[in-house]
Amino acid sequence: MRNLTEEDYKSGKVNLHIHSTFSDGKAEFRDIVENAKKSGYKLISITDHNTVEGHKIYKDEILIPGVEFDCWFGYVFIHLLAYGIDVNHPALEPFLAKTKPETEGDLIRLFAKRNVPKLISAIHEAGGIAVLAHPACYWALSLDGLVKKLMACGLDGIETYYPYPRFRRIVKFHSAKDVVKIANKYPELIKTGGSDFHGEVFGV
Repeated sequence: MRNLTEEDYKSGKVNLHIHSTFSDGKAEFRDIVENAKKSGYKLISITDHNTVEGHKIYKDEILIPGVEFDCWFGYVFIHLLAYGIDVNHPALEPFLAKTKPETEGDLIRLFAKRNVPKLISAIHEAGGIAVLAHPACYWALSLDGLVKKLMACGLDGIETYYPYPRFRRIVKFHSAKDVVKIANKYPELIKTGGSDFHGEVFGV
């Protein structure tokens, strides 16, 4: 993932933020992968909320194992993306959803009690990297300060190339340009991107 560039993401052939019916998406996991291949995608990641069940069933050369965790970090409710994880690693088990509503219900997910430093440690233990999703959406007085605190906990990356679709187009507390500035300020952070797809047909 470190070799991916802004051009790769803007080409429309790399998408590392996709949701399937295993969480709150409308498209079947296998259909997403097959349509991505037919459409010439180089790399995708299906990052269902708090579950890796789809990745335990389906594997493909263009598919990076991923998951999006809901958690509170101080007073800020954030989403942490994990990429390249061993989806069967026991370190992840305490942080994964135990019921289907925990993967799809916005209100239920707001009650998440995941400890962020321990979660990032578990992601690393499972061989993955931890990335802050759609940073412009967080109600943080200082986005830079939030990122620095997360880096102190082991944050590896920041989702920089993100279109802010659906309700996120309106509910933003910082600008997408702010995110780019912060990502450039900390070159040790991996820059990732994706569309946050929740639709019925991917890649068309």
